[in-house]
Amino acid sequence: MSLELKDVSVGPKGGKPLFAPISLQVAAGEVGTLMGPSGIGKSTLLDAIGGHLAHGFVVSGAVRLNGRDVLAQPAEARRIGVLFQDALLFPHLSVGDNLAFGLARSVRGAARMQAVDEALEQAGLAGFAGRDPATLSGGQRARAALMRALLAEPEALLLDEPFSRLDAELRADIRSFVFAHLRSRGIPGLMVTHDASDAEAAGGTVVQL
Repeated sequence: MSLELKDVSVGPKGGKPLFAPISLQVAAGEVGTLMGPSGIGKSTLLDAIGGHLAHGFVVSGAVRLNGRDVLAQPAEARRIGVLFQDALLFPHLSVGDNLAFGLARSVRGAARMQAVDEALEQAGLAGFAGRDPATLSGGQRARAALMRALLAEPEALLLDEPFSRLDAELRADIRSFVFAHLRSRGIPGLMVTHDASDAEAAGGTVVQL
């Protein structure tokens, strides 16, 4: 699997692009990093890649995932997952039901429960299926959010400053957890961050916007 950006930029329709066109190739299991000042359009670029670009903005260039042009596809067909600054878990669902939300509808019954239980065990959350998400710590929420994203079997994962709200020790732990899962599954990742230590830990190509 690979994610390739070729001369990609975003900006308001009819206006000036937010940043100069960028090109970047991220191989399977690697994490590329986008860095730059606040407001330059890093998160907007991730929105464009994921298929959630706000009305009034346009994207130029090409984004290819495993050779296919994703910009021509609706968001639900792109097979691209996202991790946000806040580990967004649905408050009205249990931890287990949150993870199950990521599974394909074709996974049913006992197989669905087994997939959730295995994901929780990998995240160090065995036995947490019935818990209210509000009872989880920040690190537990981050791990649960990652496993939900992975259960959707994405072909790429976008990371929109997912470690920025964690303290330094927990940040390093969760960062290692996320990157290890991407490496082991061969999923290319693209991360937005202001923290040079995130880019260093990712170990991939760094692009300054």
